[in-house]
Amino acid sequence: MPVIPFRSPRAPFKVEPPPTPSRRAVAVERLRRMHVWIGLWGAVLGLLLGGTAILLNHQASLQPASAVPAVVQVALPQPAPATPRALADWLGATLGLGQAPARVTAEAARPVAWDGRTLAQPARWRATFAAPSGAIQAEYWVGNQYVTVRRGGNDLFAALSNLHKATGMDAAWVLLVDMLAGSIMLLSLSGMALWALTSRLRTVGIAIGAASVLVALGALALAAL
Repeated sequence: MPVIPFRSPRAPFKVEPPPTPSRRAVAVERLRRMHVWIGLWGAVLGLLLGGTAILLNHQASLQPASAVPAVVQVALPQPAPATPRALADWLGATLGLGQAPARVTAEAARPVAWDGRTLAQPARWRATFAAPSGAIQAEYWVGNQYVTVRRGGNDLFAALSNLHKATGMDAAWVLLVDMLAGSIMLLSLSGMALWALTSRLRTVGIAIGAASVLVALGALALAAL
C-alpha cells in the first residue's frame, strides 16, 4: 500500500486592506475635485466674456462703420429743465423719439479727490431711451449749457458689448459676473496649490506664482493711478 506523504494545510486566503492614503494624497484629491467643479461652473460664462473681450479689443476693425455710436451735443433751452425727468421729456420731444425714457437716474453733487486736492463735482443726470434703431443715452452735468447724447445700434456687436460691460443689466447679472470673477481667482489658487503638491519643480512653480501675483498687483496699482 503506497504511503501518502503528509502535507501541512495551506494558510487561508487573506485579503489585505487597502493602505490608508496619506494626508497629502487626500488634499490633492480634494483640490482636483474642487478645481474641476469650479472650472465647470465658470466655463460657459468664461467663454462668453472672453469672446466679448476679444470683440471689444478689436472694436475698430470688426465693428461696421454704420454701427459706430454717434455722439452729439444738444444745446439746452433757457431756462434749462429743472429736474432729470423734465430734461428727459424735453430731450425726447426735441429729438422726436416719440416715447418715454426707459430709465432716468440722478447722481447728486459730491466732493471728489483729484491730484491730492478735493474738488466739487456737480450733479449728473442720465436718461436712456430704447428705440428699434438703437439705444440713446443722454448725460447732463448740472450747470452746462448742453447735454451729451450718444446713439448706438441694436446689432449683435452692441448687444455683446453691453453684456460684457453690464450696461443696462440688473443686479442678478452683476452678481453672476462677480461669481465668475471669484471662480477664476479660486481656479488660479487651486492650480497653484496642485502644482506645489504634485510637481517636483516646486521652486519654479512658487517663483512663477509669486511673479504672476506681483504683476497683477502692479497692474492694479497702475490702474488706480
